[in-house]
Amino acid sequence: MAYGDSPDDGALRQAWERFCDDLKAAGMNAFKDANPANPLQRADAFRFLTQNLGQAFDLALETREPAFPQIHAFTTPTMKLGGDVADFTYRQAWIDGKHAYRLTGRKGTARWLNVTVQGERPATIPGTDWPSLHEPFGDIPECNMLGHQIETDSTGYFELFIGGVPRQRNWLPTTPASRKLFIREAFDGWDETPTSFTIECLDMDAPRPLPVPARIIEAMDWAGAFVTGLMRDWPEHAWATSRGVCDPRALNTFPGEVANDVSDTKRGRMAAHMVWKLEPDEALIVEMDNHPGFWIFGLGGALMGSMDFLHRPVSYTPSRTSVDGDGVVRLVLSHDDPGVHNWLDTQGFAQGNLTYRNLLTQDAAAFRTILVKRERLMDHLPTDTGMTTPEERTAMLRERYRAIKRRYGI
Repeated sequence: MAYGDSPDDGALRQAWERFCDDLKAAGMNAFKDANPANPLQRADAFRFLTQNLGQAFDLALETREPAFPQIHAFTTPTMKLGGDVADFTYRQAWIDGKHAYRLTGRKGTARWLNVTVQGERPATIPGTDWPSLHEPFGDIPECNMLGHQIETDSTGYFELFIGGVPRQRNWLPTTPASRKLFIREAFDGWDETPTSFTIECLDMDAPRPLPVPARIIEAMDWAGAFVTGLMRDWPEHAWATSRGVCDPRALNTFPGEVANDVSDTKRGRMAAHMVWKLEPDEALIVEMDNHPGFWIFGLGGALMGSMDFLHRPVSYTPSRTSVDGDGVVRLVLSHDDPGVHNWLDTQGFAQGNLTYRNLLTQDAAAFRTILVKRERLMDHLPTDTGMTTPEERTAMLRERYRAIKRRYGI
């Protein structure tokens, strides 16, 4: 037996070659202008691609049958995508409006949880001529349920029904355009635990059929579009289209307003985003008037994937942040540890992204930034700035490491 002995050999080979060509083309975008021309960030772009290559066919094939849904974690400590923010977990399941589903699990103690039914993915962003973000993004939220709205028994166990006949409790409707369930969980304290989830289709009565050549070919084409799309779209698509993203030419400043429209409400968040750039001898102070609620700052790389949140201090939340005596949160971006409690580790990158999320409340944030010489950093900080010793930093990093591993079960 050899190539050509099966009637589908030619079509399968052509599809595989198309995918390989797509992957080769995707790699060339590691060298685009938005990715700084230094060895560390060129390497990081290829890491971004290879991490997502690892999930391309999970999304395109293995979990992509709405009649046989599975929960898929599409960001982890070793897989970053979509402007993900450290201290969030992101999971999805492919669904449709023809079936009814049961989502079961046990609530953890994370401070925030949002389960959203995503609907139509238009070719262009509504009201614009801009193409939608690459798959699996670009779809429009239809309805959502926050964690506190999900009723549980005394042990935290719950059943949440998706689609099908209306129910009085723990139910989210679907439409003919529904295509995805999107689950996001956000953590504040290191002691918080994740929610477990599993999903099943209520009318499943037989094993999932094995994929035939036509289905494999479709998956190869989807995966090829996925890898080329993620390398093409990040970060420029967000720069051009996302609310709350500052003009990347206005480096080291946040936009004047946060994103907070109807779509953001269904996502359960307010958002703002800054592009930063630091020379080796510079540091950036980011100030925000402290406000109630649950907010998260997270560092991302040039392609907007989150930085190494397993091993490095690249994110802060209220419970883990030192607030100065004047009621101001001050974060310091620098290439080395200045001994400031609220240090954001750039990992040595020359340029990247800083994202802000506000959950639970509608409190507006007021941002200010100050670019300083690293050697003069302390001259620009209050005398009561929270500081850490090397030993305390080591303990903080160990606590982070253990908490993140617990969130992901790794």
